[in-house]
Amino acid sequence: VQLVESGGGLVQAGGSLRLSCAASGRNFEKYVMGWFRQVPGKEREFVGSITSDGHMTDYTASVKGRFTISRDNNKNTAYLQMNSLKPEDTANYFCAAGVTWPIQIGGAVEWGQGTQVTVSS
Repeated sequence: VQLVESGGGLVQAGGSLRLSCAASGRNFEKYVMGWFRQVPGKEREFVGSITSDGHMTDYTASVKGRFTISRDNNKNTAYLQMNSLKPEDTANYFCAAGVTWPIQIGGAVEWGQGTQVTVSS
C-alpha cells in the first residue's frame, strides 16, 4: 500500500483542519492506520490510530477531545479531523499503515510523505 496525505495548511489558533490519507494498492481494509507528527529537531511522535475495521481509536493525551481519526475503507482513505487547534500542534503530519495494534513508529510498514500544519497564534 502507498500513502499520500493532503489537507495541511495554515490556520489560526482555535480553527480546524481535516487531513486525508489516501491509500493505493491492495488490502487497505486490513491495515491499522496511524497519524504521527514531527517538528524539526524533534522525534516523530504518535498522534492517534484506528483499527482496521474502524471500531477502535487511540490518541495521545494532548489531542484527546480535539482530534478524531476515522476511515472509509470503501474509499481507501483515513482521516484526521483536528479541531481547536493550538500553536503547539504545528508540525509535519504523517500517516502510516501497520499490522499491529496499537501502531507504533517501529511497526509501521508504510509511511506517507507528510503534510505541513501550521497554527498561528
